[in-house]
Amino acid sequence: MNKSMISAFAAGLIFGLGLLVSGMANPEKVLGFLDLFGNWDPSLALVMAGAIGVGLPFFHLAKGREKAVFGSQIQVPVCRTIDRPLVLGSLLFGIGWGLAGFCPGPAVVATGAGEIKAVVFTAAMLAGMGLFTAFSRPAATRAAT
Repeated sequence: MNKSMISAFAAGLIFGLGLLVSGMANPEKVLGFLDLFGNWDPSLALVMAGAIGVGLPFFHLAKGREKAVFGSQIQVPVCRTIDRPLVLGSLLFGIGWGLAGFCPGPAVVATGAGEIKAVVFTAAMLAGMGLFTAFSRPAATRAAT
């Protein structure tokens, strides 16, 4: 196992533990945060602010670099276009988050913990990703498969 794989594993482990400790993998906690006009729970706003505070210096350090610490290529999104697919995808993401109380990272963590609702969400998420991939390929490529 190389250094990049070990660092990716460590980052994922820390991220997953952070999701568990913060309550982000608990859909009831997330739905409480999204319930602005009911019994609103603002605690996840502090979690998000903390995550931004921890991540921002590292994004600043990575800016302008081509390689990560262990030599892998840094890939930063360059497209800044706000188009229909982006807006529709964002709406679908928000609706799914609001209905289920999960977004992808916490859903995977809760799936690993065996929560049935998360398993269903993760299966639906993977199916949606597969459909997107199938329909976003050019028609000639789809016909060849």
